[in-house]
Amino acid sequence: MIYSKSWSELQTMDRCNAIVLDILHRLRERIAPGVTTGDLDRMAEEWTEEAGALPAFKGYRGYPATLCTSVNEEIVHGIPGGRELRDGDIIGIDMGVILGGYYGDSAMTVAVGSISNDARHLLEVTEGSLQKGIEKVNPGNRVSDIGHAVASFVTPYGYTLVKEFTGHGIGRALHEDPQVPNYGEPGRGPRLTEGMVLAIEPMVCAGRADVVLADDQWTASTADGSLAAHFERSVAVTPRGPWVLGESSPPSR
Repeated sequence: MIYSKSWSELQTMDRCNAIVLDILHRLRERIAPGVTTGDLDRMAEEWTEEAGALPAFKGYRGYPATLCTSVNEEIVHGIPGGRELRDGDIIGIDMGVILGGYYGDSAMTVAVGSISNDARHLLEVTEGSLQKGIEKVNPGNRVSDIGHAVASFVTPYGYTLVKEFTGHGIGRALHEDPQVPNYGEPGRGPRLTEGMVLAIEPMVCAGRADVVLADDQWTASTADGSLAAHFERSVAVTPRGPWVLGESSPPSR
């Protein structure tokens, strides 16, 4: 079932996502060679508590941490620990919080020190594809219009899109209907209506998009070892266009 949110619910979710994005931006400033993924996780949990929120991922289906930290060929759901970041790495940091009974969820992929031009281009294209998907969050469009916009932007560069994982609705649960794939033909799936909130999250691979799962049953990586990038925002459907919760002001009502 797809749930539409009231204006007051959207305001709560805006505050939720503002906390997530503030923490992700603060983490981005701390990411450097020698920092461990566990260090980042401890910071994120401390700052979440200081903000009066709860970690959304920790304990979710047994997940053990506040952050997902996915390095280089890791696509999503990497578990933080003792791994030290090295100059030239890229790291995806994905995080959610709970505030007032609602969820926020966002992600970004960050350079560690000086990265290659190829890696930087992958990050730029992946973030650009997120923006293309966001632009389709308008009443009357279909869910598949989002994925079609993402794929149409990504594929001319020779990159591939992961199909095993998708974006999703979000609200009183971390994952709600509908699923939001990053591919497909336009004009299909549920119609977007005012008050829907979608977590849009392109996962883009420099090589093939085949996925392997680690023994921890969480960390998903590219089967060919190619780099992967992941960006995500929670976006509300409003009568005047998309509202990127926690990041932008709502379109004029």
